[in-house]
Amino acid sequence: MAHILVAGRIHAAGVAALKAAAGHSFRIVEEVSVESYAPHLQEADALLLRTQPLTADLVASSPRLQVVSRHGVGYDAVDVKALNARAIPLTIVGDVNSRAVAEHTLMLMLSCARHVAAHDKASRNGQWNVRNRFETVELDGKTVLLLGFGRIGRRVAQLAQAFGATVHAYDPYVSADAMSALGVTHEPTAAAALPKADYVSLHLPLATGGPVIGAAELALMKPSAILVNAARGGLIDESSLDHALRNGKLFAAGLDVLRSEPPAPDHPLLSNDRAIISPHSAGLTDECAARMAIASVRNILDFFAGTLDPALVVNADAVSLTR
Repeated sequence: MAHILVAGRIHAAGVAALKAAAGHSFRIVEEVSVESYAPHLQEADALLLRTQPLTADLVASSPRLQVVSRHGVGYDAVDVKALNARAIPLTIVGDVNSRAVAEHTLMLMLSCARHVAAHDKASRNGQWNVRNRFETVELDGKTVLLLGFGRIGRRVAQLAQAFGATVHAYDPYVSADAMSALGVTHEPTAAAALPKADYVSLHLPLATGGPVIGAAELALMKPSAILVNAARGGLIDESSLDHALRNGKLFAAGLDVLRSEPPAPDHPLLSNDRAIISPHSAGLTDECAARMAIASVRNILDFFAGTLDPALVVNADAVSLTR
């Protein structure tokens, strides 16, 4: 009988799927931390992983491990080489969170544009005349630049267009024709596109070459521009962003992800009134959490049943898809 370790709380729908399936046992460790799940790896045949790291050392401490299922689509914190060395498949949930993340991205754009957090605080403190500063802006008629044009980027484009924005995108893996078919203007380079954008939204994986948006890129942007990141922490040089916001070089930033989560209490962006920060929650609506939980459980059950979808396996070329 396979034993499944669920590392972090998942939606009740996923727990129900575990309970309904026969032929396995499972343990749920609700806290989302390495320290909470690591002691149980030795007995695990399968690991369902939230956002915690899975290092080579942790893989080595898991003698029975046969499959790892990410509760999401990102796997930056997983040592795939260590899994490949033992022919352990790493699965992701596929396109279950693009709608939720895209909606959250638009929420961050609009919240920054309308100074939602600052105006809420002012209103509660009786400062009703904050509205007379005329300092908020609109999305209608503006240019939105998407850096990355995958599933989430395409959904953001549709939503931004519905608000009346013109959408441009830079993605070296997507053709100009494919973008044009969706009413989006193809940009050959990010550097050429940044000066034109009123809103810049990141939809990229984390690269090994450092931040995508650093001091040089921020200097190319309009002082009136808004920067949004609901993709990966580390895509933005946070120190340079804080400096740009505090010195009037950028209008606002909306961030769902940071390089270190949760950030240290003295992180400068936490005290920056021009930044709106959410706790890496873009994909954690009730509906999306249910879809992710069910899909991540299903991947494990399908693996042991010999029916795992290869399209959901990150390292399919390096591993066996059945036990």
